[in-house]
Amino acid sequence: MHGAGRCFGFGKVREEGALSENCASPLRVAAISTDPARSATITFNGSHRTMAKSVVRLRTSLCHQLASTQTDRTQLATSLRLPDLVAMRVVSLGALLIFIAFADRALAADSDLKSEEIYSAWLQMYDLKFQEAHRALERWQKEHPDDSLGPASDAAAYLFSELSRLGSLEAELFVDDNRFKNRKTLEPDARAKALFSERIDQADRLAESTLAKSNADARALFVKILTHGLRADYVALIDGRGVKALSYTKSGRVYVDRLLAADPQAFDAYLGPGVENYLLSLKPIALRLLLRLTGSQVDRETGLEKLRKTASQGYYLEPFAKLLLAVAALRDNNREQARSILTGLRDRFPDNELYSRELDRLTVEAR
Repeated sequence: MHGAGRCFGFGKVREEGALSENCASPLRVAAISTDPARSATITFNGSHRTMAKSVVRLRTSLCHQLASTQTDRTQLATSLRLPDLVAMRVVSLGALLIFIAFADRALAADSDLKSEEIYSAWLQMYDLKFQEAHRALERWQKEHPDDSLGPASDAAAYLFSELSRLGSLEAELFVDDNRFKNRKTLEPDARAKALFSERIDQADRLAESTLAKSNADARALFVKILTHGLRADYVALIDGRGVKALSYTKSGRVYVDRLLAADPQAFDAYLGPGVENYLLSLKPIALRLLLRLTGSQVDRETGLEKLRKTASQGYYLEPFAKLLLAVAALRDNNREQARSILTGLRDRFPDNELYSRELDRLTVEAR
C-alpha cells in the first residue's frame, strides 16, 4: 500500500517522520488491538498511534482502490497508442461497410424478385378476377417488355381461369381421392390453352435470355420455377397426364436450388417441392417406393414443412400454400385448423366461392 492518509485527504496523521510528497513511503501496519471492536494500534516507522479500527480499514481499502485505478489508467494510456486507436476505427468502419454491403445485397435481391403491380394481379387471380388480372398484367408488360415475370404471371391467370371454370380447384377433389379419380372428363378451352402455351413459351425465352447474361438472376430463376410448375399443373389437372407432370416437377427442382442459393429469402420457391413431397406421400406405399426410385420426393413431413414456409413468408404463392395446408388439415381430420385457414382466405378473397363452400361443408359436418 501507499500512504493512505495523504493520498485520500483524511487529514494529517500525527507521527514521527512525515510521509513523502508522492505518497510512496512504505506503511507497515501492526494490529495490536486492545479493543477489537473499536480501535487498532498502528506502528508507523517506529511510532505508535491508536486509531478507530473502521478508519484503518476504510483508508487501507480506498488506498488499494486508488492504486488499482491509477495502475489501470496508466496501462490503458500506455497500450492505447494512436496507431492502435486508428486501427480500431478502421476495423469498426470495415465491419460497418460489410454490414451495409450485405444489407444492400439483400434489399436488391428482394426488390428484384418482387413487384407490387404483379402481386396485385396475383391477388386478383386468387379472388377469381381473371380479366382484371389480365388487364393489369398487359399494362405492366408494355412497360417491361423484357421482363419474364409478366408473361409467366399471365400464363398463371389463364391456367387458374380454366381450373376454376372446369371445377378443378375444388379442395374436395384433393381430399376425396376416389372422387378425383372418377371425375368427369375435362373439356379444356382450346383458345385458353393456346394463350397459356404462348405466355409460357414467352416467359421461358425471356428468362433464359436473362440467365444467359446472369445465371443467378433471382427473378429469372423464379420464372423458370413458375413455368415448370404451371406446365405440370396443366398436364396433371387438365390433360390428366400425371407422368408428364412429374417430369416437369423434377426438371424444375434444379431452379429451386439455384434460386435459394442466390436468394435464401425467396420463400415462394419452397412451394413446388412442398407440393411434390406432400401429395406423393399420400400414394400407396408400393407406388411411393417406385416414385422414390425414379427420383421423386415423397416425404410427407418435409412437404408440410416447405408448404408452411411459403404460407408464412411467401409472396406471390402464399395464399395457394395456405389452401394446400387447409387440404392437409382436412385429410388429417383437423377441422379447426382447416376452418381457421379457410376463414382467413375467405375474408381476403370474398369473391372466391371455393372457400365459402368448404366452410359451409365443415359447418354441416359438425352438426
